Amino acid sequence: MKNAILLSALSLLLIACGGEENKKDDSKITVGGTNTEATSEESEDKMTADNESDVIELSLEGNDQMKYNKKRLRAKAGAEVELTFKHVGEMSKQAMGHNFVLLKKGTDIMEFGEKAAGAVDNDYIPEDTDAIIAHTEMLGGGESTVLKFTAPTEKGEYDFICSFPGHVALMKGKFIVN
Repeated sequence: MKNAILLSALSLLLIACGGEENKKDDSKITVGGTNTEATSEESEDKMTADNESDVIELSLEGNDQMKYNKKRLRAKAGAEVELTFKHVGEMSKQAMGHNFVLLKKGTDIMEFGEKAAGAVDNDYIPEDTDAIIAHTEMLGGGESTVLKFTAPTEKGEYDFICSFPGHVALMKGKFIVN
């Protein structure tokens, strides 16, 4: 009998909390009443638009451990996007450079990574490809850049990667267009 009451109470609690799930911002964590950015690599950037310009502002970081701080970024189809990309590590661009490369649907990321590895003179961005939607410049530790582009008009998931040689296996995520 006690188990049935406990199970009922837990079910009610889960149902009551479930209604807020869609309103929750996964990229924020509340600590002592203060919201802070999540540090988990599983965090996700939510769409935030400035009401006057309707520009979606996103942020992404790469570190010396060859990891992005987010696995997913979101934008509305056809929206103007302003991505702030930071290399939060300390290593040089030549030793541990990072960038953000948004690829068209259907692009084989490992094949693209191999092609990019040969583009040394162009910061590892192949010149003879139509697979790229947008990309940042290659950054070294402590550097940052802002990339402005239009999100794809077709809804779905698009891959983003770092094209520095060998990084594509670890530094990748999904750009989700709603």
